[in-house]
Amino acid sequence: MDCIFCKIANREIDTEVIFENAEILAFEDQNPQAPTHILVIPKKHISNIQEMAIEDQQQLLPEIFQAIQQIADEKDLGKGYRVVNNCKHNGGQTVPHLHFHLLGGRVMQWPPG
Repeated sequence: MDCIFCKIANREIDTEVIFENAEILAFEDQNPQAPTHILVIPKKHISNIQEMAIEDQQQLLPEIFQAIQQIADEKDLGKGYRVVNNCKHNGGQTVPHLHFHLLGGRVMQWPPG
């Protein structure tokens, strides 16, 4: 498979890991849109949130959001942050691997875009 996030999860591409457990990996976004911009991915390849099996929804989503909370605490984002998931082309998804953007360190604008 030619998925860049799978390659990162499998350590074929080097990146600074912010968080890792058996199922989840988090790392800095290479094109940050905020002072803190971290990508949180499942290690298992899932194309997008629409493609998640019920089992993955029940297991991975809670783990992803627990990781986001932990990272937000560690990055001192107590004043607030944004969590974004883009789904498919029209939703703005550019990498076909489920991922969540954790953005913080500045005031977020609305609408987001």
